[in-house]
Amino acid sequence: MNHAIAADGTRIRYDVHGAGEPLLLIHGQSLDHTMWEGVSDDLAAHHRVVRMDMRGTGESDVPLDGPYSMELLARDALAVLDDLGVERAHVYGFSMGGKVAQNLAAIAPERLGALVLGSTAPGGEHEIERPHHASIALRKANTEEGRALIAYLFYTPVWADAHPETVARIVPRNPLRAQRRHYEASMKHDGWDLLPRIQAPTLVVHGEDDELTPIGNAALLAERIPDARLLVLSGARHGYLHESAPKSTEAVRDFLAEHPLP
Repeated sequence: MNHAIAADGTRIRYDVHGAGEPLLLIHGQSLDHTMWEGVSDDLAAHHRVVRMDMRGTGESDVPLDGPYSMELLARDALAVLDDLGVERAHVYGFSMGGKVAQNLAAIAPERLGALVLGSTAPGGEHEIERPHHASIALRKANTEEGRALIAYLFYTPVWADAHPETVARIVPRNPLRAQRRHYEASMKHDGWDLLPRIQAPTLVVHGEDDELTPIGNAALLAERIPDARLLVLSGARHGYLHESAPKSTEAVRDFLAEHPLP
């Protein structure tokens, strides 16, 4: 385990596994690096996988003296790459991490190889909103009822019931005030004008039955990002990366192999 130091002095926790071309993984809203358990192991068979905890989560610092933004979180990711001495890396952002990755691709295109955007959206007025019951689940994430609702928004009931250890990793465990910072940052994100500026080869991956981030958002991203490719996983919900493995992981690995770092 290591810590990079962001521009404002915030310590950003990260770890590294595997060997090969670097691949930075950016987790979802108010989660942490453990969200990638299992998936990161498979990716590390072919890549030097870097898992970070965004500020306000996991073992990173939790500054609460100001708002968070997607650009701020993207610059934290750059601090991790700088700490490792990595000039260029592939990036895989999931859910809110995909919004961070959009900003990263826009503000530092020279640092990216290929880009994978999973279960994410463009933000702003163009984003297709989640249904009301999904918003309620997020607002109740720290209650037993809310955690159960989130589990079944991520996964089909049979799969969720059979994998309680994975379900436990996709509910927020960070302080409530930090959760609020993440939620507000995600709600304020508007990547519509950033998307056409993304130069990285991009794969958009989405579960067909995702209600936390409705599937229409994937089509918007794929249409807006130049030459982006879209993979829709039949029957999958928000947590496709676990339930639809190994298919989803193999698709990511194949895409990265098509676009080696220069």
